[in-house]
Amino acid sequence: MIEVIILAIALSMDAFAVSIGLGATKQQSKVAPLGIIVALYFGLFQGIMPIIGYLGGKGVLSWAESYTPWIAFLLLLLIGVKMIFDSFSEGIEEDISKITHRVLLILAIATSIDAMAAGFSLTLLPVNPLIACLIIASVTFIFSWLGVLVGTKGGTWLENKAEFFGGITLIVMAIKIIITS
Repeated sequence: MIEVIILAIALSMDAFAVSIGLGATKQQSKVAPLGIIVALYFGLFQGIMPIIGYLGGKGVLSWAESYTPWIAFLLLLLIGVKMIFDSFSEGIEEDISKITHRVLLILAIATSIDAMAAGFSLTLLPVNPLIACLIIASVTFIFSWLGVLVGTKGGTWLENKAEFFGGITLIVMAIKIIITS
């Protein structure tokens, strides 16, 4: 179960970083509704996407069972490296002129694609995938809500560090999968 919590925290760092940027735009006079709406979008998609990855992993498992740890390793490694690379670039939140539901939907999908790939690794963990996805969704909800609050307080310096931390964590998890398999 601890692996799921660590995975949830690592995956939520992308949404956390984007949420900080959204909070920093201070486009709404009331931060609380923005924080809840952002958290709902990001939490929902971060919870749904790993199930898709899990189901895909189950399909692959039938013909590539002996390679499953290596596939999970590669996916987590690539996601981790991408997150580290992204931590050195500017976020797309700076280009957003107005926070709308359409914008939030696009951002929620964009930040949860890596969760779909990471869902493949759930096939290797001794945990109910629905419970794992609920944990991922809940952790992302909390981090996204906190991200908006941090962003409104001028905490944009934390954006890139959160993504970097998430990337390192996923790489460590990838290495652990190979070592323990």
